[in-house]
Amino acid sequence: MNLPTRNTQIQLRRQRDGIPALDDFQTVDAAIPDVAEGAFLVRAIYLSLDPYIRKAMRGDHPGHAKLAPGEVIYGRSVCRVVRSRHADFKPGDYLVAETGWQTFASLTPKKVVQRIDPALGPLSTAIGVLGMPGLTAWGSVAHVAPPQVGQTFVVSAAAGPVGGTAGQLAKLAGARVVGIAGGKEKCDVALRTYGFDACVDYKKAGWEDEMRAACTAGIDVYHDNVGAPLLNALVKHFNLYARVVLCGRPADYHQPGFEGVSLGPIIGKRAQVKGMVVYDYEHDMPRYQRTASTLMREGKLRFKEDHTQGLENTPAHFLKLMRGENIGKAIVAVGPEKG
Repeated sequence: MNLPTRNTQIQLRRQRDGIPALDDFQTVDAAIPDVAEGAFLVRAIYLSLDPYIRKAMRGDHPGHAKLAPGEVIYGRSVCRVVRSRHADFKPGDYLVAETGWQTFASLTPKKVVQRIDPALGPLSTAIGVLGMPGLTAWGSVAHVAPPQVGQTFVVSAAAGPVGGTAGQLAKLAGARVVGIAGGKEKCDVALRTYGFDACVDYKKAGWEDEMRAACTAGIDVYHDNVGAPLLNALVKHFNLYARVVLCGRPADYHQPGFEGVSLGPIIGKRAQVKGMVVYDYEHDMPRYQRTASTLMREGKLRFKEDHTQGLENTPAHFLKLMRGENIGKAIVAVGPEKG
């Protein structure tokens, strides 16, 4: 890739409910921003696409105001400092930062999520298996509902970066891991790449029978990445005192309300239902990254990324994510790693 000389931005063109459309976004060519005293200029390398961005666009996510037409879409990226007027940030430093969907951003330290040690893994993994998705999985498996040896651990969105990592960590802890995914290709990733014991395609007729067959000993831990409809369908397979980690509900991100959980069956199972928010575990990121990096080098923790090239293709790649068509961590390669 050649180094860019202008600042390409993806802005909101229209705010509305429902799944976004391509014409809700606009691509704008802008000048590279100036750098004020105490700030630094970064160039995006890999842009992270995550389901929460849809909520952030509407102002339904903590710390994000509702976007107005003409504003740059929210987002984190792996970026490199190219110019600095801050003593703690030097040209050449690699960071994960809140840059938004643009090639260049002038930042202050409060926009920095973390510094990147390139020795831990490929740079792109800092927004995937070694980043927020990986830490989310770690928070679930290491903190919220650690599975015991021999227990059955079920995870939805099994081919995604959170589900895939959570399942592998549970497997390493000695659990039997069953994934739930939409389509044969995603189930193949869960089975062949991540090494799950079983994976059920919820889009197939009779999937609940397959679920029952895959969980003959019942479900002890369910990591929920999708929301109430699937949770309501799985309760019947729970063992008494099963634990549920409520991690995400992307099916509800396109509308103001959300579908409720049927509480009667949960009470009957004496299930423990806990909400999980990754920001509660940011203090544990260094330990997680050291552990995950070692597991990756040993071939015990694998990852899959779904890349597209060029910032101008970000809206289309984001809509692919919103439709659940991505396989692995959704990433936009914006520019070269060096320079």
